[in-house]
Amino acid sequence: MQVLDQALNLAFDADLIQKYNCSLPRYTSYPPATELSTQFPEQDWIQSIQRGNDRKTPLSLYCHIPFCESACYFCGCNTVITQHKAVTETYLDYLQRHIEQVSRYLSDDRLVNQMHWGGGTPNYLSIEQVQHLWKILHQHFQFTDDAELSIEVNPRPLTESYVSALRSLGFNRISFGIQDFNPVVQEAINRIQPEEMLFQAMDWMRAAEFESINVDLIYGLPFQDLNTFRETLHKTLALNPDRIAVFNFAYVPWMKPIQRRIPYDALPSAEEKLDILQMTIATLTEAGYTFIGMDHFAKPDDELAIAQRQGQLHRNFQGYTTQPDSDLIGFGMTSIGMLNDVYTQNQKRLRDYYRAIDYQTLPIERGVTLDADDILRRSIIMELMCQFQVDRDALAQKYGLSFKHSLEAHFPQEYLDLRNLEADGLLTLMPNRITITPIGRLLVRNIASVFDRYLRAQTYNGFSKAV
Repeated sequence: MQVLDQALNLAFDADLIQKYNCSLPRYTSYPPATELSTQFPEQDWIQSIQRGNDRKTPLSLYCHIPFCESACYFCGCNTVITQHKAVTETYLDYLQRHIEQVSRYLSDDRLVNQMHWGGGTPNYLSIEQVQHLWKILHQHFQFTDDAELSIEVNPRPLTESYVSALRSLGFNRISFGIQDFNPVVQEAINRIQPEEMLFQAMDWMRAAEFESINVDLIYGLPFQDLNTFRETLHKTLALNPDRIAVFNFAYVPWMKPIQRRIPYDALPSAEEKLDILQMTIATLTEAGYTFIGMDHFAKPDDELAIAQRQGQLHRNFQGYTTQPDSDLIGFGMTSIGMLNDVYTQNQKRLRDYYRAIDYQTLPIERGVTLDADDILRRSIIMELMCQFQVDRDALAQKYGLSFKHSLEAHFPQEYLDLRNLEADGLLTLMPNRITITPIGRLLVRNIASVFDRYLRAQTYNGFSKAV
């Protein structure tokens, strides 16, 4: 059955969603991170940095703080679980050396327009340590006056003074994970967060006048059902966040062994998950939020919603963003960097990360260098993911590309595959234009994947389901 939200221009078709609900990349990058190789030559990163210096490409910085006091059983992040906070002193020392190491390759006139601290738990650090790291970064980089400076926090150890100090320091965006308000669900995923705690955290953030406050929810967790998650949504709306991310829980215990602690029999069925998703979309859009794409919602006056309406929305390893194309530099263990034609990931284990810096080598564990075909396909995939359409001439102008032929002539096999999706009503095709229909918006990953030449070559992948 097809359900159409006229205001949103989004349709929900359960039969089509079930048909196309296969494992696919999330396309925060193309090629996907699975294509990064340990055979990556460090010199490729250096040369790409130099090309960015010549172009004066803006910078986006990411700092990974991996530590958590306890494990959340649903988590798929690269974390270090410890209650011995002395580990942070050593880590911050190496993080500073890493920042100093990388900054030597970068021109002084390259400006930072975005910075994000993630984890793990960034507020695992004391506020004095946060201030120290902030100072180090500002000593080595020049930030624009309107830079987007964001941090993730865990509400459990949060205090009013800590929130106030983050804002006073200069962070202007903040996010925290709710996942689910239900105490039974929280206990099953080992993340107890009483309702009062979450509302108190939001009050502190509002009082500190952050420009944007974002929250995360997850559907598909143990003991969730349509009614319990509806209650979570209503309480989330009472918090009145600027953006809401509603992620589909990927149960992959063969990749994340901690998930074996989740009671598998308590997970909602695939049919119930679809019901929850449909109800979530209806509830949030009826409350006035704009469906940005994938699993993100934002208020209509939020920068993400405005950028999408103007065709200026972007996407990188950190998700949807309003910032122009930048070179993303990742600091800390396991963090990902994303230059124009090179992607890298730092060492995933602390000892390997430390050893590389001690040897005065870049702590890169793996990477990939993009060719011209990768860059063209990336441009198309990102337009589909962000704008729900691709126009050849607009694409050429936006990304500085040149086409000798139509899109259809350039990608004949892909267009044959797209015809099948068109037959199911997911998109409309013209030789130089692809437009995703209301039905297709929830299946944008399926449409984008048609242009993924790496996925075509795979017989198995460990990606999450499309919906």
